[in-house]
Amino acid sequence: MGSGLKLAEFDFDLPPERIAQAPASPRDAARLLRVGADLRDAFVRDLPAVLRPGDVLVYNDTRVLKARLIGRRGAAKIETTLHKMEAPDLWRAFAKGAKRLKLGDRIDYAPDFFAIVEAKDEDVRLRFSCAGPALMAALERHGAMPLPPYIKRAAPDAADERDYQTVFAAKDGAVAASTAGLHFTPDLLARIDAAGVERLAITLHIGAGTFLPVKTENVEDHPMHAEWGEISAAAAARIEKARADGRRIVALGTTALRLLETVAQADGRVRAWAGETRLFCLPGFPFRVVDALFTNFHLPKSTLFMLVCAFAGTERMKNAYAHAIASGYRFFSYGDASLIERTP
Repeated sequence: MGSGLKLAEFDFDLPPERIAQAPASPRDAARLLRVGADLRDAFVRDLPAVLRPGDVLVYNDTRVLKARLIGRRGAAKIETTLHKMEAPDLWRAFAKGAKRLKLGDRIDYAPDFFAIVEAKDEDVRLRFSCAGPALMAALERHGAMPLPPYIKRAAPDAADERDYQTVFAAKDGAVAASTAGLHFTPDLLARIDAAGVERLAITLHIGAGTFLPVKTENVEDHPMHAEWGEISAAAAARIEKARADGRRIVALGTTALRLLETVAQADGRVRAWAGETRLFCLPGFPFRVVDALFTNFHLPKSTLFMLVCAFAGTERMKNAYAHAIASGYRFFSYGDASLIERTP
């Protein structure tokens, strides 16, 4: 890892109007910047021609929970956003008005759905009145999509319930979307399959910590949040087969990349794995598995911009982002995309 990396090295000027407030329609109409030996403008719908036959496109099949809850503690309105599960009925949550909450307080979300405040520090721990699948069902009924703070609306609308979920979503557990996956449609996937690209699912449940700003001047001092992930034995075997054949591993999103590189052995081999990752990729990180990365455009001074700089070189990515800003690309969760080849 690089030493002495300063936060200012990962800053750039991003006009606020470049942060997308709604997705492209259709999803694959989003623009695509190809970052390789040079920069090439394209569209996400061009991927079947851009990817190579035999590539393995590894995507995250996590599903976003309706993790934003508005409840009452007596007459007081309390808004909570779940961000990390600790037990089937126990979640860590960020709470607006948390200073007014006390241990043992009950927050009512519906007549038959409530939580008790069990602990409180920088966030709160909520013990719910139901657990497991019953809790997931209650969130689906009473919760709202936890949109990123950069999408400026008072509350998610009906379109967000559809737009902020990927076509790959299968396993409940995320409180933020794997936004690279938001660009894909069933038709695009069918054309990618027809082009001879292999697709493969892994799971990383994204936490709200993904939005936390880096506040330390030395970026290595930033406390990276933990997220739970899993790679099955079958998925690991397919990745190993592709690598043995000399085929490229293309990570669909930074979450897929972080999980693959968490699991990678020193020789690049991938094994079945389940657990928490706090992987923080900074310039100097030894990437062992991923050859190319499909990802959205990230915010200045974010851990995700640091990741793409680690993957392809800081100056190279600053130049790519300057081109994207000058060319009107849209940034962040609902924005456009890039396909980045790893620096050798």
